Order: sequence, then structure tokens, then C-alpha cells
Amino acid sequence: MKSVLLPTDFSENSWNAIKYALAFLKNEECVFYLLHVNTVSQHILNDSAYIASENVIEEIYIKPSRIKLLSILKRISQISNNSLHKFYTVVEYGFFIDCIRKQIEEKRIDLIVMGTKGASGLKKIIIGSYAGDVVVKVKCTTLVVPENSSYKDIEEVAFPTDFSSFNNFNTLTPLLNIIKTHEAKLSFLYVNKKKAELNYEQNKNKDLLEDFFMDYDHEFYFLTNKKLENAIQCFTESRGIDMIAMVAKNLNYFQQILFHTRVENITYHTDIPFLVLHEKINA
Repeated sequence: MKSVLLPTDFSENSWNAIKYALAFLKNEECVFYLLHVNTVSQHILNDSAYIASENVIEEIYIKPSRIKLLSILKRISQISNNSLHKFYTVVEYGFFIDCIRKQIEEKRIDLIVMGTKGASGLKKIIIGSYAGDVVVKVKCTTLVVPENSSYKDIEEVAFPTDFSSFNNFNTLTPLLNIIKTHEAKLSFLYVNKKKAELNYEQNKNKDLLEDFFMDYDHEFYFLTNKKLENAIQCFTESRGIDMIAMVAKNLNYFQQILFHTRVENITYHTDIPFLVLHEKINA
């Protein structure tokens, strides 16, 4: 049974991510943990004279959050009655990333599903949005669902790669499971600023990827474009890509796609879910 963490701030963006998760995992046995974190404010941290008691935290933060989470459970029941899915609610008070890491360890989370405000939301990752902090700082496979995403059958997944070294192919297992479960095509996308042959190391890693996914529908595409994000935009548009998968460990390449500051005409940030693959921290 898959353990899925659904962080929510009670916004429509987070509700959209919850709906996407329910549809995306409709054929899998899952335990969903709806999590709301009441974050410690910098104002309180700077005020050493004020330390909130447990009773104050419970009354002001925890109880109202529990009520709101129960409202989400009711909302879920109105759109889904899937016997494969179980739901639990969790309320935390503290630092957001610390609380996420705690839940991953305690609940042995396999997947985090989070909403974001698309291009503007991803742009704000640089200054510390929650979704951005999670995909960079938390070592757990994360599905980032932009505000304009609505679930449709996963028919093709794009995997941008520069064929850098893969130290642990177990990192790719969640992607392989998606391809298998949804009978989807996996399209590897290599973008170069100028036409150039792959070097020895890149060819070796390309062969390793081919071996790993040999039993599933996959293909390699090579594009020449001075701007990586523009190449991905053209590719996703022309092929009707349903999801983009990336390995977070390759930070330079990863940041070029998710964290660049130019968002004009880049709609894959607002429409297409991103699967961010990490090496798992639990066995």
C-alpha cells in the first residue's frame, strides 16, 4: 500500500492537487495523509519574551486546522468513494520543512503531492515558496501540480536529461511504476545548444537508461536550442505531454528547467505536473 502525503494550506491550489492525486492514484491502494502545518512566524521567533504555551497553540492553531481538514475530508467524499483509498488528517505546528520531514519518516511516505501557482509560484521558489522548498530540500519523490492542471490519462511522460551519471537507479523506480501502471510512453529529451555528439560517459548512461526501461515504451529525442526551457516548451506542446519527470540530484540541469526567471510563454509551468525524483531516505 502506498503512503501519500498531501500538504494543504486550504487554498484552491492545494485542493486542485488533492483532486489530481485522487484521480492519478485511483487504481492503487493508498493511505493519504492530509497535512496542515501551522508555521512558526518570524515575528514570534524575534520576540523572545513571547513563548506560546501548548494550550494556546492547541486553541488558536491546532483545533481550527482540524476542523478545516475535516471539511476537506467531506469535500473528498463528495467527489470520490474509492474503496482503495484511506484518509487520515494531521496537524502540525512548527517549521514547514521540519514538519514535512517528520511525517515522511514517521509515516514512511512514498510520494508527496503538492499544488503550486504555476509559473509565478515556481518563480517564487527562489525566494522560498513551500513547494519549491520541498522539491529542493526534502528527499522524497514529489509530484508538483500547477494550478491549471486537471487530471487526464497519462499517455506520455517527458524526461529531460543531460545523461549525467545516475548513482542509484532505484531513484527511477517511481517513474517506471507510473509508466507501467498507466501504460504510458516515456520520452527522453536531450537538449543541446549546438549539434554535438554525446561523450563516452553520456553514451554509457544513455545505454543504462535504455536497459532500465527496455520492457516499456520509450524513445530518445535530441533537440538543438539555445534555451533549454524553450525546447521543453516546444516539445511538451507538440506532443501533448501529460507529465514531466526529473531527477533532483542533477541540480544544475534541474534548476534551469524549474527555477529560471523568464516565465514568458512558458506554459509547462502552469499546465503540466512535475514529478521530482529523489533517492528515498527510508528503506
